[in-house]
Amino acid sequence: MTIVVSVIIPTLNEAAYLPGLLDALHGQTRPPDEIIVADAGSADGTAELALARGARLVRGGMPAAGRNAGARAARGDVFLFLDADVLPREDFIERALDDFAGAGYAVATCSVATLDDDLADQIIIEATNLYMQVVRPISPRAPGFCILARRDVHQAIGGFDESLKMCEDHDYAWRASQIGEFGILAGMRIPVSMRRLEKEGLPRLALKYLWCEMCVLSGRPVRATPFEYEFGAFPPAAPSAGYFSIDVAELRTRLGRIENPIQHLSRSGLDQLQRLVESDPVDTTRERLRVLIERADLAVLYRYLLHRLSHRSDNAPPARNDRDA
Repeated sequence: MTIVVSVIIPTLNEAAYLPGLLDALHGQTRPPDEIIVADAGSADGTAELALARGARLVRGGMPAAGRNAGARAARGDVFLFLDADVLPREDFIERALDDFAGAGYAVATCSVATLDDDLADQIIIEATNLYMQVVRPISPRAPGFCILARRDVHQAIGGFDESLKMCEDHDYAWRASQIGEFGILAGMRIPVSMRRLEKEGLPRLALKYLWCEMCVLSGRPVRATPFEYEFGAFPPAAPSAGYFSIDVAELRTRLGRIENPIQHLSRSGLDQLQRLVESDPVDTTRERLRVLIERADLAVLYRYLLHRLSHRSDNAPPARNDRDA
């Protein structure tokens, strides 16, 4: 049986990023059967660009509303929700569909990668990937920029909850997991921009996400926030600083010219730095994190996380379908 795949992209002023995604979709080894752009009233030509490149255009809104609008217009058996600032590899849909259908998932996502070579961004992404794996059995996470869902499951749960201001993607994954199995596609990554981090800065954005995470773990829908979180308000893409744009030998030479604080590092610290320089980018998430975190420290963090998750599992409601909570 042939599976019809609909790609659904919510947009607002995405003229800088959308062309790259549409080109990537048209170049897939297994192209989508349709591409639907749900635009929320862009003023930068996003809608015209989408039409010119062969996408269907529907009226959108905030991300949840845009995804739902696209799903209502779609004819696919499987919906692939993407954001405009992702850039899938040419075999992404083919491999994703094989894994998704083969495993019998109701809803799924995949691990994340960065569109740049920034070391700090890579560390953040690897921590995110590890966290998604750890909490998957208890509180599924599916970042909205990459979600696969069966049509019947999407319809059964009523789509995305448009009353939520944030974390509508995690809420969607949770409710879908009550109907069928949630999965993280094996061995796959979706590259995404770090534009929100670049715009807001790590401390501010981390506090926002931490606040939302506490709400999610406690089972509270995020219908209001004590901070602003904009949709579609990003400057054009900027070139990356490129931490790994030089080879290892040159990096060692540069490090050797720095007197402080490297010369004061302990033997353990120097060993960790050496491992970081020589780390293989395809190492597993856990091993890459251990380059930066001592094993004992990681064990403490891991036990704390398990304690938090156990507490959440014992006290959270059995399902998140109470929209008046």
